[in-house]
Amino acid sequence: MVSRKEQKEETKKRILDVARAHFERHGFEAASFRAIAEEATVAVGTVALHFEDKRSLLHAALYDDLERAIALCLTRGRRGSLVTRLADIFEPAYAYYARRPELSRTLLESSLFAASPWKERFAGQAMRVHVRIVEVAETARDRGEIAKDADVTVFGAAVFSFYYMALIGWVQGQVAAPLPLFRSMVEQHVRGVTDAG
Repeated sequence: MVSRKEQKEETKKRILDVARAHFERHGFEAASFRAIAEEATVAVGTVALHFEDKRSLLHAALYDDLERAIALCLTRGRRGSLVTRLADIFEPAYAYYARRPELSRTLLESSLFAASPWKERFAGQAMRVHVRIVEVAETARDRGEIAKDADVTVFGAAVFSFYYMALIGWVQGQVAAPLPLFRSMVEQHVRGVTDAG
C-alpha cells in the first residue's frame, strides 16, 4: 500500500514531468497551471499546493534536470590538455541547454536571476562546478601547465565567465554552438595575449 507521503511525492513528480514537457513544447510564457494540471490529471489547486507560481514550477523542473547535468560535469575533465579537460567538464551543461533550444533563454535567465530560495540553490550548483574547475587548475599548476603563481580561484572564475559568454552567444543566435567558442576563449586565456618577444 502506498503511503500518503509517497502518493504526494509521486503527484509532485508527475506534475514536474508534465511541466517540463509543457515548457519545452509551448515555452514558458504560453504555459499555464491549468494546462499543466489537466495534462497531469490533477486539479489546478494541486499544482498550486506544490508550487507557488509558474516561475517556481519552472525552477523546480529545471533544477532537477540541471542537477543531473552538473553531476555529470563533476565527473569529467580528467584526460587530455588543460583546455580539453575544461571543455570536457562543460560539455554536459551545454548539451543540457541544446536539448531544449526553444526554452534555453528562459532556462538561462531563470538560473541566473532567480529569487530565493532558488537563487541559493542555483548558486550552489554553480559553486560546485567552480570547485571542480579549481581542482583541475590546481592539477594543471602542479604539472606546470600554468604558472606556479597562478591564482586558480580567479582562473576558475574566468573559465566560468567564458562558459556563460559562449552560452549567451548561442542563446542569442550569435554562435552556432557554444562549446567551440568556449574552447577558443579558454585556449587564448591559457596561452596568454601578451607578446612573448
